[in-house]
Amino acid sequence: MTPFQINNRDARWLWLTAQGLATPPTGVLDVMGIIRQLGFVQLDTIRVVARAHDHIIWSRNHNYREVMLNKYLQKHRTIFEHFTHDASVIPMEYLPYWQRQFRRHKERIESRNYFANMLDADGRDAIKARIASEGPLSTHAFDTKVKDRSVMWSRPPHKQALDYMWYCGELSTSHRENFAKFYDLAENIFPPDLYGANHSDDYQLDWLLRNALDRLGFASFGEIQRFWDASSAVETRAWANGSDCHMPVTVQCADGSCVNAIAPLDIEQRIATLSKPTSRLRILNPFDPVIRDRDRLKRLFGLDYRIEIFVPAAKRKWGYYVYPILESDRFVGRIELKADRNAGCINVINFWPEPQVKWTDARWQKLHNELARLARFIGVDDVHWQPGLN
Repeated sequence: MTPFQINNRDARWLWLTAQGLATPPTGVLDVMGIIRQLGFVQLDTIRVVARAHDHIIWSRNHNYREVMLNKYLQKHRTIFEHFTHDASVIPMEYLPYWQRQFRRHKERIESRNYFANMLDADGRDAIKARIASEGPLSTHAFDTKVKDRSVMWSRPPHKQALDYMWYCGELSTSHRENFAKFYDLAENIFPPDLYGANHSDDYQLDWLLRNALDRLGFASFGEIQRFWDASSAVETRAWANGSDCHMPVTVQCADGSCVNAIAPLDIEQRIATLSKPTSRLRILNPFDPVIRDRDRLKRLFGLDYRIEIFVPAAKRKWGYYVYPILESDRFVGRIELKADRNAGCINVINFWPEPQVKWTDARWQKLHNELARLARFIGVDDVHWQPGLN
């Protein structure tokens, strides 16, 4: 079959549409609809302005507020927490297809001896007995100590045990308080019909990879694999070679070159119904799904972006936490921000226009408007620019 050709403009429009960034972030708020459209939302503890998960949802609807997500986790139980490429919230109805992920994590941890110092089976049973008796508990409810503090990222035996059982699906996140995770028995969190589903491994794999491709719109095998991080490269390639749910395409990159990929069978219809993304300017979180796959980002948009939170300050090219700025279907700049909630403001530390992007008065006004909206989102009143930036 001759591959269907997707030009760069259509590729960018398709990707932004699939990820909920092609339309203005207004209208009736549907938090679960956003999470389902994205497939999952990454969690992150860093709160330079807002935590990643809150910022990601807010970028798609500005009626969202930071306190809302925990309601879907704790009260409604319509999402659960687990590990994709990182800790994430996932729609609860996807649980029947996540059993293989519990198994894969259990096998990986045990085969590589990741949690070498965790409590033994009796110790883990004692933790579960306490949770059954006392209700959800955080790691602070236990007092075992780190045995070897010379080991980087070392954790107490009880924390390793909690994480092991969480990865394996024996425990689940009940709720969070000040972002601290509270663990409960899985049977208290997961609906029995979903937790007890007994789909074959092949069925689960097919569901996950089909849904990854659907949300990506077009993708290489590696991009499909990385979406959920719930399959190996060998499994992903075997699925793609044996599946009839996709067709070959070529995708034009920002530099004019082309790469081979696959796309859902309705790709031509998807492209035919595309509209130009909104001209609304948006400050995206570094962990936004449109930003997360840096190689895909560079291919489609020509934006060479790396987050530098783990880079020593003296070696950073940009800054500690730098936000890409999206306008319509192109990235027009980067901005380094830091909230000072006590002072009631967002501080603009640095700003960089992208090459060949002219910052007109109208574009500057769009940025000021978006900064004002971001300030309202986190509950502060002012935006302060470093002298000389604007």
